[in-house]
Amino acid sequence: MEEKNELIEQRYANMEDLAKSGINPFGESVSGIEKIADVKNDYSEARKTKVAGRIMAKREHGKSMFLDLKDFTGKVQVYVKKDLIGEDNFNNFKKMDIGDIVAVEGGLFKTRTGEETVQVEEFKFLSKSLLPLPEKWHGLKDVEMRFRQRYVDLIVNDEAREKFKSRINLIQTIREELCGKGFYEVETPMMHPIVGGAAGKPFKTHHEALDMDLFLRIAPELYLKKLLVGGFEKVFEINRSFRNEGISVRHNPEFTMMEVYEAYSDCDGMMQLTESLIRAAAKKILGSDKCMYQGKEVDFSKWKRVSFADLMEKNFGIKVEDSINAWMSKIKAKGIEIEGDKISKTQILNIVGELVEPEAETHPVFVTDFFKEISPLAKENKDKPGLVERFELYIGGMEIANAYSELNDPIDQKKRFEEQVKVDPDAMVDEDFIRALEYGMPPAGGLGIGIDRLTMILTDSANIREVILFPHMKPE
Repeated sequence: MEEKNELIEQRYANMEDLAKSGINPFGESVSGIEKIADVKNDYSEARKTKVAGRIMAKREHGKSMFLDLKDFTGKVQVYVKKDLIGEDNFNNFKKMDIGDIVAVEGGLFKTRTGEETVQVEEFKFLSKSLLPLPEKWHGLKDVEMRFRQRYVDLIVNDEAREKFKSRINLIQTIREELCGKGFYEVETPMMHPIVGGAAGKPFKTHHEALDMDLFLRIAPELYLKKLLVGGFEKVFEINRSFRNEGISVRHNPEFTMMEVYEAYSDCDGMMQLTESLIRAAAKKILGSDKCMYQGKEVDFSKWKRVSFADLMEKNFGIKVEDSINAWMSKIKAKGIEIEGDKISKTQILNIVGELVEPEAETHPVFVTDFFKEISPLAKENKDKPGLVERFELYIGGMEIANAYSELNDPIDQKKRFEEQVKVDPDAMVDEDFIRALEYGMPPAGGLGIGIDRLTMILTDSANIREVILFPHMKPE
């Protein structure tokens, strides 16, 4: 700790010395700068450049020094020569620390080793770094600090920065693909008067002026389907949703979903759309139909379907006509523990997920033919009584997407809501949604894709907190 204090004290002393020489450590601004990557891609010794960034390394050689300057796009070497910039300016450079932010202007040349370098003719000091950057920023012992101090992680960990660039590209690609297919991006409320649209425990808040309780959305589904009623036939929202549940390597209480609804489509249409979107994202980020995830190759050119109903009958002897109590006893007979007196939708889906995970490690798997009892918003399959037109997509052993042929019968929908309330204490009947359906909603397909988890797959990240810029953490 003493050594660290001495380093910080030295940085404060350097800041004061710069101020005495007329340099404001935080007061300058700069314009007309180029991205470092653009400079290196358009290298020519016949031109000059102006770049700005953070000093990441410093090597002094008597009357000259080399710096490594880094911006969001890359890193470039900077050469500072005392005879060219003058003794006072050179001494000011010597007072600069690793982590300081500067702008430099000058000509380009290559060193004897062929490295592109900016020779400083003019400079501006932009911001002082009062805390030293860590020399090493890897290993399990630092993982909590990496998530908690993401700003430092992004400075020194190029891999982390590249993961978030991939996330940005993923969202941008999905948006461009959907807009190119004629979908409209919309915004719906994040505070809901009742819980609805998906299974999950909500966060609850209170609006003082209206004196009413509100819930942070667990899904935007019902509002988006109200837009179908209103005549918006192709809509999507890349949204933040919230579940007041556990935190794990696959779960964060605040997460990002992409939900899309298309009138006159169905579950099969959503299956085609899902494959199209994910393959486009993989091409953009990976340049390929394949990626490595946790030591195994995932091939996005191969998509498989398996039946939920077949899995339940094969593994547990459960048939579609069985009661929920029969599910309980047959699942328990296989040695699987069930919390509480009743089995929930989430528990059933988790069990099926574990069965599908091994198959989904090497290619995407659509799980179809879900039971009506656990799919209150999906349309019943007219050819398979008791089953609905729904799929869940698994990739790399994780559930990535969920889709339905949307139920548009208000009478059936209300009945299913009421049945859901009997088994789920957090469920509610959304009377306004029922009223919207009574005005007539066109047949439609709906799809939700988990952006965080898909980013995990495409960046080979084992922990969801690796792909969320500021994940929720316990207090320090």
